[in-house]
Amino acid sequence: MRHDTSDRKERFTVSNHEIVVQSEHLAAEASAWLAGRCRLVECGYDEERFRGVLADAVGLVVRTYTVVDRALLDAAGKLRVVGRAGSGLDNIDVRGCRERGIKVVYTPGANTQAVVEYVVALLTDVLRPRAPLARPVDQRRWRAIRDEAVAERQMSELSLGILGMGRVGRRLAEVARAIGFSQVLYNDVAEIPPQQRFGASPVSVEVLFAQSDVISIHVDGRPSNRHLVSHGLVGRMRLDAVLINTSRGFVVDNVALAEFLRARSAARALLDVHECEPFDAGNPLVGLANARLYPHLAACTKRAHLNMSWVVRDVLAVLEERQPEYPAP
Repeated sequence: MRHDTSDRKERFTVSNHEIVVQSEHLAAEASAWLAGRCRLVECGYDEERFRGVLADAVGLVVRTYTVVDRALLDAAGKLRVVGRAGSGLDNIDVRGCRERGIKVVYTPGANTQAVVEYVVALLTDVLRPRAPLARPVDQRRWRAIRDEAVAERQMSELSLGILGMGRVGRRLAEVARAIGFSQVLYNDVAEIPPQQRFGASPVSVEVLFAQSDVISIHVDGRPSNRHLVSHGLVGRMRLDAVLINTSRGFVVDNVALAEFLRARSAARALLDVHECEPFDAGNPLVGLANARLYPHLAACTKRAHLNMSWVVRDVLAVLEERQPEYPAP
């Protein structure tokens, strides 16, 4: 996607008195850019302030945790555009917006590289655990450390399965080919043109889970994906499989996965997203030695944050009655 941050000659028709609400943190550069073109109200996580200005807002910019549902839309009678600083639209009732004549814009591809790098980092941490030396050691301890650090497997011996071949899945397939995975499989509801597969082979979801050493989940937020990964698929996984989820937390049935991990100590689950965020003690994966739960960090790079924050350009475009670059599909 384009990330041109230079000023362009634009037709400014938005009044400085018209309110655009920013409900979550954006990159300062993008917020300042928008603030120079309208009356921007930054609410952070101040719910009272947010509700107080929503009725007068013509624009709304959100990230992950603001749920744009029908109740919110009913309270925002002047709203003309919702901008989602991110690549998914799970937290936005797009249909409800359209029924009210509200445009929705977002930033597909803005965090693709960040997520792929994160997936590789998670997997590397599992396959090649390592710790730096905090102090000098003698020859005997030096040798012992090196002996203990010998990895059981390396990526060139493993089969990678990608569940969901969208932007992130395709980029991961490209990176996996460069790394040298022995095989890359994928499953997607859509037909992926051969030139966009980067050597990955299409298989059924059942074969993907049965034949992959590493499974990385990259599906979208459609309702049919809720608990897609449950007993039927988890039970097909290899005894030492590594399951990585950086897409949506509700895709994985935590009860089914916890049962599998308790019975298969060599297996690993690396979960960056969760059905409830933050997760609580009721999550059955908490405390399992072979489950690593992360606080939704995959897109946490300054570059990805900036890329996502530039959704403000499309928000302004809609308010100026120009065609946005990335309208919701």
